[in-house]
Amino acid sequence: MNEPTAVADRTRRITAVLKPAALEEFYRDLHRHPELAFQEHRTAAKLAACLRAAGYDVTEGVGGTGVVGVLVNGDGPVVWLRGDMDALPVQEATGLEYASTVDGVMHACGHDLHVTWLAGAAEALAAARDAWSGTLVVIGQPAEESGGGAAAMVAGGLHTRFPRPDVLLGQHAAPGLAGFHPHTPGLTMSASDDIDVVVHGVGGHGSRPESTIDPVVTAAYIVTRLQTVVSREVAAAHSVVLTVGRFHAGTKHNIIPADARLSLNLRTQDAHVRDRVLDAVRRIVAGECRTAGCPEPPEVTVRPGYPNTVNDAVLDGQIAAVHRELFGAETVFDFGPAMGSEDFSLLAPGGVPYDYWYVTSTPADVWEAAPGRDLAEKFGNVPGNHSPLFAPDLSVLVPGVQTLVSAALSRLA
Repeated sequence: MNEPTAVADRTRRITAVLKPAALEEFYRDLHRHPELAFQEHRTAAKLAACLRAAGYDVTEGVGGTGVVGVLVNGDGPVVWLRGDMDALPVQEATGLEYASTVDGVMHACGHDLHVTWLAGAAEALAAARDAWSGTLVVIGQPAEESGGGAAAMVAGGLHTRFPRPDVLLGQHAAPGLAGFHPHTPGLTMSASDDIDVVVHGVGGHGSRPESTIDPVVTAAYIVTRLQTVVSREVAAAHSVVLTVGRFHAGTKHNIIPADARLSLNLRTQDAHVRDRVLDAVRRIVAGECRTAGCPEPPEVTVRPGYPNTVNDAVLDGQIAAVHRELFGAETVFDFGPAMGSEDFSLLAPGGVPYDYWYVTSTPADVWEAAPGRDLAEKFGNVPGNHSPLFAPDLSVLVPGVQTLVSAALSRLA
């Protein structure tokens, strides 16, 4: 670990050459042209071209559309920097001059910022090779939103084809007044599982419900009963979110369908709690179907998505100290574990420490206009990630590059 004050000073010198207008142009272009998971061909090509121009050895197509750039600069540690590239199936409603030009697709989670920060940091560090020694690996990851991108890159040889890291580093745009850099040592994000449920009934005419076993009614009871799992089966000390995100049944007003389908999402921070909640879901679904007299057992399919993200506490403390030196002590605080989830940790080979922090990005006028008497209330009333109104303040472009540069310099010789 390099001394925080020295790292902050080096970061300021190295990033003094950044051109905010160029970063903004790069970002606006990405925002106008969002691409869904595993379709990030244009975004990947743009990042790859940037890395090649800066002198990196670039490999494209890792795990589908993933990009890996390697810059060997003498002896020293190997640092991996990661940014995710995919957008979301959201219709943009920001009214921005540079709003998405793709119908129904939007960078509603800030991944366009992530790629811009990653490209800016890669260029700045490449231009300042005399200021550090070691190997820098820059990773443009596809498909974080679908949950398969990190695993696909690993399956595509990320851990075997490129220099093994000493650390893996990443960051995420977040709601909150622009200018803060939350760090959480240890558990910082939750595990996520998707659960698909199929309820089998007996379909028939809407005028003769007595001749059917209505799966819609049974599924509705399941939805209602599931609301008691967190409130009555999980200790208050544990954080759990169980969401029914989709309820699909039927094709016409007067037809009772033969089946109903539910899509659930579970967020947990403890493996034992996760197992208990999954058991409760299976028990409730099976019980309601038996009570209704369904002709066959329901189908419950659990699709593990993201693991817990657990920062290395020592590494996080060291990088947080650098960010305090760089931006001011008041800008860095412990946000605490979030219920959001990420596949970032899957990129780290076994035993390799990693750190993942946040960059708040809500424009000051939006923050001030948000109702709320305290920080928590305001936080809940500004457009957050996945909102069609999510519009980060462009003032975070340069600081977001500096956070990555300084984190890398804290490890590089």
